[in-house]
Amino acid sequence: MTIVFVETDPAGEVTLTSAEAITFARTQLLPDGGAATSREVSGPPSGSPEAVVIGELSDAAVEELGRLGVSISHHLEHPDLAEYSAAAWAQAIVDVTPEAGTLLASGTPRGMELMAHAAVRTGARMAANVVAADEEGLLRQVHGGTAFERLSLDGDLQVLTIAGHACTPEETTPTTPEIYDYDLTVAEADLTTRVQRTEAEAADDASGLTSARAVVGAGRGVGSENGFSEVLELVDHLGGALGVSRVVTGLGWRPHAEQVGQTGSRISPDVYIACGISGAIQHMAGIEGAKTLVAINTDEESTMVQRADYAIIGDLHEVVGAVNEEIARRRG
Repeated sequence: MTIVFVETDPAGEVTLTSAEAITFARTQLLPDGGAATSREVSGPPSGSPEAVVIGELSDAAVEELGRLGVSISHHLEHPDLAEYSAAAWAQAIVDVTPEAGTLLASGTPRGMELMAHAAVRTGARMAANVVAADEEGLLRQVHGGTAFERLSLDGDLQVLTIAGHACTPEETTPTTPEIYDYDLTVAEADLTTRVQRTEAEAADDASGLTSARAVVGAGRGVGSENGFSEVLELVDHLGGALGVSRVVTGLGWRPHAEQVGQTGSRISPDVYIACGISGAIQHMAGIEGAKTLVAINTDEESTMVQRADYAIIGDLHEVVGAVNEEIARRRG
């Protein structure tokens, strides 16, 4: 049995990374929850994963789970679980999924924390940032995505987190998931640490970065806090989102919500245009899901230029300014 912890957004819909995790479970893990091995299966494995949702479960989320191939949704709703508590949430997940062979979540901060707690409480082995599972076992990324490690986990239960954008969400023949509700008991000891208050960031700060089809990245090369005008104009032309390097947020030029990389958002747009970004390991880990990479940089030896599908060597203000002018001209 393969169980996926599913996160939902404020609108009650399944998050992109959870949809990816469900797809990963359905297409790359065996129905009984084990990673494929040469003794167990030949050819691509398939199966019907089950979901765990904590808190409100909207009709829209149930429909989306069905389109993603989920057969059963374990719905956990309790006053003591209304606000996030890693220990309490993890114990609740463990309590309602005793038959799980694989327990997994997307590699978000919450998913990583919950799976770590679950592994400790069950004595199971855990692999983080998994990107593939096949006849040879599991493959996970290490060192910020610059290297990969092949491994297998012993025991009746394996606990995994799936690296962001390790696969693309794929719908299948729609089902109507069975909803299992539970009468839970939450131990007071597990509520020692929990969220007291949540403050939503302004909509302009997040900019739909993780779901944008086009992302324009900006790094130290913009020059200053006031050097984003051309880049932001290009974002508007493309109907996309702005993503920035860690250096930019570290200097206070832009908010952390816009940071892309190992300690920021991991993105998978159709196109990523990196303007004045050299390509540090941590940043490259965040953009590995981009389908097309365009680099604009004065340094032709930079990692970003070397890794790009297309590169323009030049000052980003001049290049991006010229692109904006051409777009405006063609649009009349």
